[in-house]
Amino acid sequence: MGHHRRVTSSQSSRAAHGRRGSDKRGAGARARTPIGLDDASKAIIEHLQADGRRSYATIARSVGLSEAAVRQRAQKMIDAEIMQIVAVTDPVQVGFDRQAMVGIRADGDLEEIATRLSEMPEVDYVVTTAGSFDLLVEVVCQDDQELLDLVAHRIRTLPGVSVTETFVYLKLNKQHYNWGTR
Repeated sequence: MGHHRRVTSSQSSRAAHGRRGSDKRGAGARARTPIGLDDASKAIIEHLQADGRRSYATIARSVGLSEAAVRQRAQKMIDAEIMQIVAVTDPVQVGFDRQAMVGIRADGDLEEIATRLSEMPEVDYVVTTAGSFDLLVEVVCQDDQELLDLVAHRIRTLPGVSVTETFVYLKLNKQHYNWGTR
């Protein structure tokens, strides 16, 4: 996974701002009502998902709009948090050798726990789930010791966290952000 830009839906963004980014809406924020996108806006998103550095002029030729119209539509979608254009790094290449997913069972307020987890700089992904765990949290750490300290002393000690299970990543088999607009 090299250093490149990607476009992603803000509502399902992982690591949207690199290693320690955050979703501006916060863990407890209400999801926005999806707005309808016309075919041209969807095509703009798909072009940028394929290559976030693609010029607006190139996209304009492909979708049949002016460069200014493509630029305006892209900015409106960014402002509305429909998409983001960000650099995605390979954590190992920038010094973060340990990644893991932490499953959390909670007996406390899930929104409060999710908010507290989202504030931790090592955490790049927090979702509330149905199933064996109430929350799944992806963490990116420099090494095993940082991971151990994070899980044992900061995550497990949060009020309302009853059980954690840590799944250390051994190999990244697939990660992509080009699911399109379907």
